Amino acid sequence: MAEIPAQLVKQLRDRTNAPFGDCKAALVESNGDLDKAIEVLRKKNAAIQAKTSGREAGEGRIGLFVSPCGKHGGLVELRCESAPVAKNEHFVSLANDLANHIAAKGVPASAEELLGQPHHSGSGRSVNERVGEVVGLLRENMKVARMKRLEGSAVGGYVHHDGSVGVMVVAEGEGKPDPTLLRDIAMHITAKLPVAVSRDEIPAELIAKEKEIAKSQAQASAAGKPANIVEKIAENRVNTWLKESCLEEQTFVKDETKTVGQLLKAAGLKAKSFVRFKVGEVG
Repeated sequence: MAEIPAQLVKQLRDRTNAPFGDCKAALVESNGDLDKAIEVLRKKNAAIQAKTSGREAGEGRIGLFVSPCGKHGGLVELRCESAPVAKNEHFVSLANDLANHIAAKGVPASAEELLGQPHHSGSGRSVNERVGEVVGLLRENMKVARMKRLEGSAVGGYVHHDGSVGVMVVAEGEGKPDPTLLRDIAMHITAKLPVAVSRDEIPAELIAKEKEIAKSQAQASAAGKPANIVEKIAENRVNTWLKESCLEEQTFVKDETKTVGQLLKAAGLKAKSFVRFKVGEVG
């Protein structure tokens, strides 16, 4: 095929997001056959993935998707090699698309299993091929570090403007899902870092450790005072720590006259669970 029409190159670009030069070369190789050109690009992307797979991926972004019905969602930590790529629109779109896939299909046993799954769009390609498109475009190693799916009466989420932190929260109750309210609470979690939803969910060993710290501090600050006074000071400090550590007891970051629990109760809801991802954190 002597000449590749510009319109055909555009069609291939629209379907693959590959660079103009790569699309034209693939069409030349496939003699203008669009489907064969897509296969050429897939093979090229796979080769780039293999070449970059051993490189360190220390940067990244949190991807988030909450279903339109507000009943389920997905959260993904997607890694790459550099900060500029972590901010690239194609990488951002991929992170959110993978979160969408997790929301739709559930969490697989491993990242490898995820990559082998058919893409949720029903396009006929695999998740790995979807990732490969962006790897081929941006030329960096990319890998899924963590993924989570939550569901319930009301699900919401928030990702910090730079993509470094993301939260998904679930509430239960008779109230209708309010995307703005749940997003605000997810944003609150990124700032206030609660340990758990309520006191009874905080691990006993963590409370015991905090009691020891509070007791030691009370003994130092109230030296010479009766034991019952020292004990009371320690007890108050632990109680303050518990209030600051439990989501439902925390003062809401956008309205300090209310707790998160009170805010949700007014909407007919109660916090059930949450998950917070920060790029680079373990666990």
